[in-house]
Amino acid sequence: MENRNFIRTIIEEDLRTGKHAFPITRFPPEPNGFLHLGHARAILMNYHLAIEYGGYFNLRFDDTNPVKEDLIFVEGMKEDIAWLGCDWKNVLFASDYFEEMYQRAMLLVTKGLAYVCDLTPDEIKDYRGDLTSPGKDSPYRNRSIDENTALFAAMRNGEFKDGEKVLRAKIDMASPNMNLRDPIIYRIQRAYHHNTKNQWCIYPMYDFAHPLEDAIEGITHSLCSLEFEDHRPIYDWFVKHCEMPKVPRQIEFGKLIIANQITGKRHIRKLVEDGVVEGWDDPRLITLSGLRRRGIPPKAIENFIKALGLPKSQGETEIEMFYEYVRDYLSVEARRIHGVIDPIKVVITNYPENHVESLEAPFHRDNEALGTRTVNFGKVLYIEREDFIETKPNKKWKRLSLGEEVRLMHAYFIKAMQVIYDDNGEVLEVHCTYDDKTKSGSGFNDRKPNGTIHFVEASTAQEVEIRLFENLLLEENDRNAPIEERLNPNSKVVRKGYIEGNVKPKSSEAFQFTRLGYFALDQDSKEDNLVFNRVVELKSSYKIKK
Repeated sequence: MENRNFIRTIIEEDLRTGKHAFPITRFPPEPNGFLHLGHARAILMNYHLAIEYGGYFNLRFDDTNPVKEDLIFVEGMKEDIAWLGCDWKNVLFASDYFEEMYQRAMLLVTKGLAYVCDLTPDEIKDYRGDLTSPGKDSPYRNRSIDENTALFAAMRNGEFKDGEKVLRAKIDMASPNMNLRDPIIYRIQRAYHHNTKNQWCIYPMYDFAHPLEDAIEGITHSLCSLEFEDHRPIYDWFVKHCEMPKVPRQIEFGKLIIANQITGKRHIRKLVEDGVVEGWDDPRLITLSGLRRRGIPPKAIENFIKALGLPKSQGETEIEMFYEYVRDYLSVEARRIHGVIDPIKVVITNYPENHVESLEAPFHRDNEALGTRTVNFGKVLYIEREDFIETKPNKKWKRLSLGEEVRLMHAYFIKAMQVIYDDNGEVLEVHCTYDDKTKSGSGFNDRKPNGTIHFVEASTAQEVEIRLFENLLLEENDRNAPIEERLNPNSKVVRKGYIEGNVKPKSSEAFQFTRLGYFALDQDSKEDNLVFNRVVELKSSYKIKK
């Protein structure tokens, strides 16, 4: 990571003092949904900090709740993280350690630091108290070690019903930190687990499992978001009293929150089920799979994360700031071609019938490495409807109008002479003449055209479907209102347009359509029906702070 940050300072001090030879980090998602842009900070941060200082990065799935987890999420997360360019050393699962976790929990029992409790969930909540009053001891808190040992073993053996008993740590019911008020360690839950199948009927709670996983793997710096700061004392308590031989350090940072975007799994699932979006990879979502499908380059995400750094505090970031980093990257790396979204025909009346001319043009005038392509020119062309108006309204109008001459990019000067309308009074065709002495690259500079516009030659053009996306949520609506009341009815608009006939897009490749924006090939594309998603518009009013 390029920015200096407090976590980097901690790592450097640990290496300087010899506490660690190198850092070992991890990204530990629960496989119960799909990753989104907010997760990218933790993924990229953990990966780059480990690699930069000669260490390594693990991918570990915290699969301790089989009711909500599924292999489809495991595979989806692996695909997303690999797409970001983060190479893990090991793929691990919390469930790999279930036996050791059970034995460590039994150690707490034999030390008198854990007990089996028969209170219901509601009773446990009532006994816990609140921030202004201490909790009350469970009536089962003083069970003997022998009784707790037998009961916990019986829980494992399936001798009790789901929810009938739990194992709790015995810490301090009067602690000002609610997490230390005898937290639940294990619950009974009969559910099929994607990894361990039906081997277990008890599962560890996250606050117990997570620090043990870190310690077992030898994680040196356990980096997590700020919401876990109050959990650090219980993290350290379990590592200490479970007598873990390796001691990780938990360090918190500010979570990346993107304003006015939907990231909650429950909300996205409902949108999918209701048909509002077309899946977890819908390009209007900021899930990593949605961003990938939309055509967002992973390097642009990395640049965005690096620019934000690693703050200790937490705050919202506007999606337009992210889009500006996408534009910044694509402006250099994307091939540029001509595309027309709202076409009208231009007929060159003095150009030969049935003749198509091939003109050479660069894919990017400032990036020669992207090569060149052949642009076709013929008697019938398509231009953008907004690039023509019958009567020039003022001196600032630098496009095509009757009696005015414009330059066709990479081709010739043309002059509009006549307009043909359809039955609805809409412009159907514009008849123009061209000057064959004004071919691009000929050095012709005798007169100055009224601007430059792009075009697509009609007979060789590829007809394409173009999907234009806006924010899924309306910005002006009350953010506290239900999501269904904030949905943007125009978040997706589908158009039919044209692109140059000689361009052969690669899978998911992003292009700049001249003067229109950045567009990427969608997975719905077929050889005879190309589909493009608008990645971002060409310009934004958002300014990156220097």
